[in-house]
Amino acid sequence: MIVELGLLCTIVGLLLACLLAVAGLAGAGLQQPRLMNACGSLVVGQFVFCALAFGVLVHAFATDDFSVAYVARNSNTLLPWYFKVSAVWGAHEGSFLLWILVTTVWTLAVALTGAHLSLSYRARVLGVMGLLNVGFLSFLIFTSNPFERLLPLTPTQGSDLNPLLQDIGLIIHPPMLYIGYVGFSVAFAFAVAALLSGRLDTAWARWSRPWTNTAWAFLTVGIALGSWWAYYELGWGGWWFWDPVENASFMPWLMGTALVHSLAVTEKRGTFKSWTVLLALSTFTLSLLGAFIVRSGVLTSVHAFAVDPERGLFILAFLALVVGGSLILYALRASVITSAATYAWLSREAFVLLNNVLLVCAVGLVLVGTLFPLAYEAVTGGDKISVGVPYFNFGFVPLMGLLAVALGFAPMLRWKRTSFSLLANRVLWIGAISVGLGVLLPLMWLGAVDVRVVLTVALGLWIILSHLVDLARRLRNTRGVPPGGYLGMLVAHMGFAVTLIGVGMASQLTVERDLPMQPGEKLVVSGYQFQFVGVTEERGPNYIAQRGRVLVQPAPTGEVVQGAGASDDAFTLLPEKRRYMAGGNIMTEASIDAGLLRDVFVSLGEPLDGGAWALRIQVKPFVRWLWLGALLMAAGGVLAVTDARYRRRRVVAVAEDTAPGETLVVGRSGQA
Repeated sequence: MIVELGLLCTIVGLLLACLLAVAGLAGAGLQQPRLMNACGSLVVGQFVFCALAFGVLVHAFATDDFSVAYVARNSNTLLPWYFKVSAVWGAHEGSFLLWILVTTVWTLAVALTGAHLSLSYRARVLGVMGLLNVGFLSFLIFTSNPFERLLPLTPTQGSDLNPLLQDIGLIIHPPMLYIGYVGFSVAFAFAVAALLSGRLDTAWARWSRPWTNTAWAFLTVGIALGSWWAYYELGWGGWWFWDPVENASFMPWLMGTALVHSLAVTEKRGTFKSWTVLLALSTFTLSLLGAFIVRSGVLTSVHAFAVDPERGLFILAFLALVVGGSLILYALRASVITSAATYAWLSREAFVLLNNVLLVCAVGLVLVGTLFPLAYEAVTGGDKISVGVPYFNFGFVPLMGLLAVALGFAPMLRWKRTSFSLLANRVLWIGAISVGLGVLLPLMWLGAVDVRVVLTVALGLWIILSHLVDLARRLRNTRGVPPGGYLGMLVAHMGFAVTLIGVGMASQLTVERDLPMQPGEKLVVSGYQFQFVGVTEERGPNYIAQRGRVLVQPAPTGEVVQGAGASDDAFTLLPEKRRYMAGGNIMTEASIDAGLLRDVFVSLGEPLDGGAWALRIQVKPFVRWLWLGALLMAAGGVLAVTDARYRRRRVVAVAEDTAPGETLVVGRSGQA
């Protein structure tokens, strides 16, 4: 009976979402205060019922209720309790219920913190978000019901959670992604509400910025967690493979990055309004496209959640409705989107525009590479073609190089116009130091110069040094701590530089060996001596493992080494080959000795003749900098939200079409 209560809660949630959409949009359009004031209660009710539905599904997993088909397919009595909880979002139906819950949380947050918006504008924003949730809840109830029963033939044991997902990274990774994905719906709703009101001034950009920065930060963390999980869980030591589902989250991140920068210019200078509106619409559109790619069955991936064309058709129709409706609205309101501010080609505005163009081009390149195989298969009637890593690297790497150059210029430029002589003076010495260190540091590490590594390190240092110089100038010329918006920009840009250095060093300097080793055999790789001791059998909570034991120590003096390495104390690595008892799946668990300057990575392959085992040994310099940089970028996004400007209570001029008797909050102190 509890399970049926969960389904009932989703149905009530759908009804409340419908009422919210009507009350918000119709109430604002007809200027009916009673309807608009009802939005707050409807938002709370929608959240409560969706949270109850999610709680019911968690309870079903925790109690091993295998009469629920979704639980039976994705859990088992042997599964540890924490994986039973994360199994709730380990497959399609439950993950989409989590998506809906996150949507209601974002809607509730907007309702609770939007009291200083005019009633009509707030109602429109909530109405748009309610309309989106109508589509999401309809999709769940009619195509992806997680509460479907297996009666009367109820299994006594479940099929088990996919072993790839039995990992701490997958407990955190999907919620972070969904908070980012769905968070962009707030920027989308604010843009649509501004278009509906016909007033697109700087106020809506000011209110939208903290929400967009927060969503972008969560999506950054989610993508970084996914990369980290793939690195240590899949056993091959890679951190990115341009998988279509990886691209599904990366495209809205790239577009969201452009949106974050464009919102800053719209708020500060009153320009780029058309850019900002289109980017807000496009970013959330790409989030929905990601949902279509993952859940439609149009591709097969280790990350994909569903292979059901019916679901894909539903999402595709919803995507077409959202995209088509928002673009039609944009076209109808294009005449009111005007920007009076002007700027020279050598100014901060011009370089933000260049940033936007580069990021949009990067999105286009990734989008073509992701969808072209699908289009080719559809046109040829079944012939398959793949777009591999060389295509993405060939186009994407130069674009990111140009972006890195532009980021280094950003703190040295002023709004409206910058003196060429002043800029040239700063560029020359910062650029010279960056290139000099870019040659020196890899030379110290490699003992030789690699052009690709030099370029990567020089570009990263170019960004870091230019921002540190600007910070020193600000601290010298002003008293006190710089505002949160500036510090957030500084930290995020430096995080990008750290990731850039990590990508370059790890990609070019990794030393890898795949080879058979007998127990007792020794091998020297990149300054380390690896001794394979042997394999023992170990038992886990729901698996049996063949655990290898590899002793690692600095290479003896006089040994021939491959590559460059560092001398550390001796340590032991314990890679595993696991067989999960419920489904018999075989999984590889790598063992990693992690460090700031290098990772030593060993994974256990298959047993060979004569007692030998296949081993993969890798020494990966600076690979941790990839994720360190991503965390810095996310921290920069959060830091920008702390800016005091976003805590001041101001009139939102975008919503001046107030209803009769409506009160607007004005002034910093909140007098009406």
